[in-house]
Amino acid sequence: MKSVQRAYLVGFLLAVFLVVGSGTILACTDVVVGKLASVDGSTITSHTVDEGGGPGTGYDCRIRVIPGQTFPEGSTVPIYKQLCDVGPTTSLIKVGEIPQVSKTYSYVHSAYPFMNEHGLTMGETTISQRRELIASEYAIMTIEQLSAIALQRCKTAREAIALMGELAEKYGFQPSCADMGECLTVVDGEEAWVFEVYSVGPFWLPSSGTPGAIWAARRVPDDHVCVVPNVSRIGVIDKDSPDFITCDDYTSLAVENGWWDPASGEPFNITEAYTAPTGGWSAESIWTRNRLWYIYQLLCPSQAWDHDAPLSSYPFSVKPEKKVSVQDVIAIQRSTFEGTDRSQQDLPQWFVTDSQGNRVKSPLATPHISDDLAQLLGLEAERPVGVYSSAHGWVAQVRDFLADPVRACAWFYMDNPVTSAHMPIYNGATKLPTSWGIADKYDYSRDSAYWAFATVDLLANMRYQDAIRDIDAARGPLEAKFFAMQPVIEKVAGELAAKDPELAKSFITDYTGMCLTEGTELYWDLADLFFDKYNNNRF
Repeated sequence: MKSVQRAYLVGFLLAVFLVVGSGTILACTDVVVGKLASVDGSTITSHTVDEGGGPGTGYDCRIRVIPGQTFPEGSTVPIYKQLCDVGPTTSLIKVGEIPQVSKTYSYVHSAYPFMNEHGLTMGETTISQRRELIASEYAIMTIEQLSAIALQRCKTAREAIALMGELAEKYGFQPSCADMGECLTVVDGEEAWVFEVYSVGPFWLPSSGTPGAIWAARRVPDDHVCVVPNVSRIGVIDKDSPDFITCDDYTSLAVENGWWDPASGEPFNITEAYTAPTGGWSAESIWTRNRLWYIYQLLCPSQAWDHDAPLSSYPFSVKPEKKVSVQDVIAIQRSTFEGTDRSQQDLPQWFVTDSQGNRVKSPLATPHISDDLAQLLGLEAERPVGVYSSAHGWVAQVRDFLADPVRACAWFYMDNPVTSAHMPIYNGATKLPTSWGIADKYDYSRDSAYWAFATVDLLANMRYQDAIRDIDAARGPLEAKFFAMQPVIEKVAGELAAKDPELAKSFITDYTGMCLTEGTELYWDLADLFFDKYNNNRF
């Protein structure tokens, strides 16, 4: 890689950040796939960890494996506030502690912990809750803490849901994002679930004897796909169905506040009961429904999906017209309404007249439209799945028919899914490259994998139409190689696991590290290319 003076890079990149990063897009999109709806029989879940561009540390982009441990009797677990926002220059704020178990499992930790050594995997997406439910200051269980504890203690989705619900009720649920509720899409290779949790109001006390959270989970049918774009998706709860797991009392708070009347004869709908009826996070907010509309029409194109129809018109899940692959979900994560009249890079304002008098798309046309750029150009920018302000994300496939160290594979990207590459992280990996555990968003560093992908993303937006072709030419062969190698690597790992489980873990750790390192080096090379090719003295 070419060397570039650090001072110049810091100044340049921060200047670009001010241009393209001034908007605030704090949201996530999860796609969860049942095992009979996927091409390979795996359950799939995913997560785009999207954040705003305002001050502060932002989401933690340090990706590392937290080893499992054993603990003496009487040990406790410290509980921290806003664990997802802890960065290299900030300190953990302890708000309580709970009893520890004797043995924990290893798991992959990031802003939102997502996969453990047994392949249990969960995505996160914030959902609305009514203002009356704003959490008590004594509630201490955030969604990232619940995830981390469940991944350390559980092997199956059902176990994780039961434990997280129990902990949220006992210690109180505390939102990490905008005083909102939370959703996790939880898969274990056999089943896929959507878990939702809500606060119970500002006056709850641990000593009150009442639950500190309302929660419910709904199973995604094996041949279906569910999409959760920052809005509650569980809907009507059938308490007699084995496809629902809930807290004991999920209706009384709604009855007390007049949000549901049992005498009405209407079934209890948790989405309608606890979702804010108005405001930017309401169930009918277009920035949530437009993603639901776009993905459902990709999955079931023969059906008529109305972009402006109410949320209630969208079923909890759909049976896709063709089975879904990991690559399909990756394409969804990179989508910006392509093929529709809402395509962000095909808006009329991006078209100019060339020297022959033809209307052509400007090479500056980009789907990554900040608030400032939208105002300047008079653009009506909508919120697609793929956004420039993403911190990182992944698509995970979980296969209960494979050997332990390769049961789950999270195809991980850093920064913007539209411009990044997806690289494999296996559940059996015991450590990740050092560069993936370094991520200070306000201190540019060539030692940080995060900055390789963030630099390419920032520079690509200077001349997006040309740069995205360069990105595709580089990452396409890389990803194709990783996918082609996948069955070979998993076969070798399985054979090793049958003879020497520790050797199998060592093998898959080395392979995971090699893939992440190769992707990082490729993106540093792309960054150097973009500095040369798209600097402002060339045009």
